[in-house]
Amino acid sequence: MPTDIKKIAKSIFNLIVRILMLPLYLIYLILRIFIEKDSVFHGFSQLFSLFPGIPGNYMRKEFYRMTLKHCDSECAICFGTVISHTDSEIGKGVYIGPNCNLGTVKLEDNVTLGSNVHILSGKRQHNFSDITIPVQDQRGIYEKVSIGSDTWIGNSSVIMANIGKKCIIGAGSVVTKEIEDYSIAAGNPARVIRKRV
Repeated sequence: MPTDIKKIAKSIFNLIVRILMLPLYLIYLILRIFIEKDSVFHGFSQLFSLFPGIPGNYMRKEFYRMTLKHCDSECAICFGTVISHTDSEIGKGVYIGPNCNLGTVKLEDNVTLGSNVHILSGKRQHNFSDITIPVQDQRGIYEKVSIGSDTWIGNSSVIMANIGKKCIIGAGSVVTKEIEDYSIAAGNPARVIRKRV
């Protein structure tokens, strides 16, 4: 019975926050008419990253539910977290720790990200092949990085490749190659230490 009451209370609080967020969402939609869409999204993502505590978590969640390709109502997006692309997807039960920076990602159900995790949009988002053009002016390729369900990524990890389901990535790891399901990996570059099954 207490679980049902908690679910109802969360649903009501989600609804209240969504109603309170509607004027800001309307401003967001209007600005997208006059300013480049990605710039507007980045600005709002940075703005909402600054609200602390539980109210901030609810505000971020509701903003992303209205703007991302998918964001489940049962997730937590902590203080300081910035998401860069509207094509991102956040599943049910996902926990994103403080100060994370996410590119184009798909976080499946029950993914846990520690603090300061950076998930890039693949490892080819910056090109540097032409020495006559500044690196900042060379276009790269953005890829959606997928993190499988029930995977835990430790603090301060940098992720540039897909990770399977039920994996554990050690703190401070740099993932440059795809990690298979049920793997425990760590290091720079991250290597599979053993399997969970």
